[in-house]
Amino acid sequence: MKRLFLLFFCFLFAGAVHAADYRFERDILYRTDASGDYARRMCRLDVACPPDAEDAPVVVWFHGGGLTGGKRAVPEGLMKKGFVVVGVGYRLIPHVGTLDIVDDAAAAVAWVFDHIADYGGSPSKIYIAGHSAGGYLVNMVGLDRSRLARYGKDADSLAGIISFSGHAITHFAARKALGMSALQPLVDDTAPLYYVRPDCAPILILSGDRELEMNGRYEETAYFWRMMRLVGHEDVTLCEFDGYDHGNMPAAGYPVAVRFICRLEGIE
Repeated sequence: MKRLFLLFFCFLFAGAVHAADYRFERDILYRTDASGDYARRMCRLDVACPPDAEDAPVVVWFHGGGLTGGKRAVPEGLMKKGFVVVGVGYRLIPHVGTLDIVDDAAAAVAWVFDHIADYGGSPSKIYIAGHSAGGYLVNMVGLDRSRLARYGKDADSLAGIISFSGHAITHFAARKALGMSALQPLVDDTAPLYYVRPDCAPILILSGDRELEMNGRYEETAYFWRMMRLVGHEDVTLCEFDGYDHGNMPAAGYPVAVRFICRLEGIE
C-alpha cells in the first residue's frame, strides 16, 4: 500500500507515442444482441490506435457517473507507450438495472478479446480500467468469473484490473434501489468484495485522498486491498493520492496506471 504525492508523477515517458498521433475508430456497436434504440445507442465504443500498432497492450476504459450518467471517453492520459485504448459506453439506470450494466461491461470486454487484434492490440494484453462507477464495473467483470464466462471468455485471461476509486462494496445505486442510504454499507453478490480470490489478474486499486474522497471510498478500497492480500493474491497494490478528491483523482492515477502496465509488460 502506497501513499503518493504529486512530486511522484513528475517523470517523463521517454519515447512515448503522442496522443495527437493516434487514429480513432468511433461509435462501434459491441452488443450484436442489442434490442431497442436505447441499447443500440448506448452500447458502443471508440478505439484509439497508435501508429503502426502491433501486439500492443490494450486498455479498456469505463467512464464514471454513478451508473446514472456520464459518457464514454478515451483518456489522453492512457494514450502512452503505444497502448491501444478503448473507451466504452453502456446503458444507465433507470433504463436498466445494475447487473444489466455489469453485463454491458462484460460484453464490451468480450468484444475487445475478439476484435482488438484488428486494431494492433494483443488479446493477451488486455487491461480493464475505469473511474468511479467504471471502477466498480471493472472490479465486477475481473473478479466474478461468471460475467465474462457468459460470453465464452475467461476473466483470468485479463492482463490486469485497474480501478480508479471504484466501489468494492455493493454500488450505491443498487443500495438506493433497495431503499438504503449512501452511507449504509452492503456486501452482497453484486459487490466486488464478495468475489475476492487469489487467482484473478493483477490488480491496481487507486483512491483519492482519504479526507477528500466520497463517503469513505478510500477505507472501502483499503479493505478490498486487505482482503485480497489475506486470501493470498500476490499482485495487488493500493495507492492513495494526497490532495486529490474523487473527481480529479484520475489525473494523478493515469501515470501510475501506465507504470503498472509497463511493469507487467516489461516496457521501459
